Amino acid sequence: MPIIVNLDVMLARRKMTLSQLSEQVDVTIANLSVLKTNKARAVRFSTLEAICKALDCQPGDLLEYVGEE
Repeated sequence: MPIIVNLDVMLARRKMTLSQLSEQVDVTIANLSVLKTNKARAVRFSTLEAICKALDCQPGDLLEYVGEE
């Protein structure tokens, strides 16, 4: 998939666990794990907004386009 979710990178930079993020954004750990492992097919803007707010980052810090070769 050409869109990569760098949630694990941002969590490491903020020294935050997936559990802590889950509590702050009111999204289940299972759903965040799907994002973290790049298995998500879609993400709601409200979820993206909540994650960005909790991690104090921009959507571009979380999402990366990698073209197919």
